[in-house]
Amino acid sequence: MSTKSRQAPHQEETLHLGAHRGMWGAFAGLITAVLIAYPLSASIAFATHPATQKLFGERLASASQAGFQAFWWIIALGCLALPFLVGFGIARMSGRTLVIIGGVVVVFLILVLVMGQLFLF
Repeated sequence: MSTKSRQAPHQEETLHLGAHRGMWGAFAGLITAVLIAYPLSASIAFATHPATQKLFGERLASASQAGFQAFWWIIALGCLALPFLVGFGIARMSGRTLVIIGGVVVVFLILVLVMGQLFLF
């Protein structure tokens, strides 16, 4: 047997796993898009409606309207890019890297919940 025929099954497995990772990335991007749909809508509403600047108190009410709108458009673009970044990251990163990033996110969320309970309620 030649070396090409011995390597072909391994390459087929790698390609098959790569296709699954791409599907998982697309699925994760879709879930992220659903999760950020409301913040995306709100940030676009804040950027396009001039009266929303007064909702944030005196500090933002005294800011320039162009700066306020630019801030919310940047937030909207970041929210819009997030599903693509998550999907690409899952499709391209190694399993170990994803576990590390997932652990960091879980620790961050726990800290946010604990701090919120301590200082808000």
